[in-house]
Amino acid sequence: MAKCPECGALIDLEEDEVEEGETFPCPECAVDLEVVNIHPLELDAIGDEDEEDEEAEGEDEDELEDEEEESDE
Repeated sequence: MAKCPECGALIDLEEDEVEEGETFPCPECAVDLEVVNIHPLELDAIGDEDEEDEEAEGEDEDELEDEEEESDE
């Protein structure tokens, strides 16, 4: 058994059924999970961190554009 790091759902997996690096969706919340450790069985959510980083970068770019527009006036 493993636990989804996002929603806490118990996922019926056995250490001998999966390989490190394997990915699959959580059956409860559908977040993509990666097997990061076999002994003990440990899962990590993937995908969300990259999207958050991209959103933060986009916000920074918007702020720079606003500052440039203000300085042009």
